[in-house]
Amino acid sequence: MKSLVQQHGLQNCACFNVRKSARVLTQHYDAALQPIELRATQFTILGVLSVYSGITVTDLANYLMMDRTTLTRNLRPLENQGLVNTRPGKDKRTRLIELSKKGKNRLEKAIPLWKKAQKQVTDYMGHNRFNKFLTELNYIDNIPTT
Repeated sequence: MKSLVQQHGLQNCACFNVRKSARVLTQHYDAALQPIELRATQFTILGVLSVYSGITVTDLANYLMMDRTTLTRNLRPLENQGLVNTRPGKDKRTRLIELSKKGKNRLEKAIPLWKKAQKQVTDYMGHNRFNKFLTELNYIDNIPTT
């Protein structure tokens, strides 16, 4: 007798499989960045801020495709550690976020660790598969929402 999962093909759910793979990749990068007490999500935020300094919380959340509340929760430890600075925006409702000098230094220390983790992933997948994987992920980023 088939289970409901098998009967309805739920094991082929794109969302489940992408989230499962994302957890595996996140654990891989978290382990690589652990020596400098940085998580993969924090590394990403610092990396984006190194390019878009003085960005609003809303714009950063949109860029990262994150909920503002989740982003704010992720920014708090970075701010507490002095890795990012916030300041008021043009109107009092907005906050601007920028990478601090300490944040830039931490990011510079993180990059070699990230590169090693990235190389392990690309070596494991093979460069062709990895490039196709990124192409597919970028395509999915534009899926229409209901």
